[in-house]
Amino acid sequence: MKKNNYEKSFNRLEEIVKELESDQTSLENSLKLFNEAVDLYANCKKTLEEAKLTVDSLVEELDE
Repeated sequence: MKKNNYEKSFNRLEEIVKELESDQTSLENSLKLFNEAVDLYANCKKTLEEAKLTVDSLVEELDE
């Protein structure tokens, strides 16, 4: 479930980057896309941080 959300968010981030780099979008739309990208980035970062905690916990259990 979260993996799917992460992948969708990451893919959308890539789409936004391509749109912004294309110079085919207005300033207003660029700002909207940037705002969306910031939210997507925050969600991806949170998911990765949670995954890291899970991995760290599992490794710690192996060391015990």
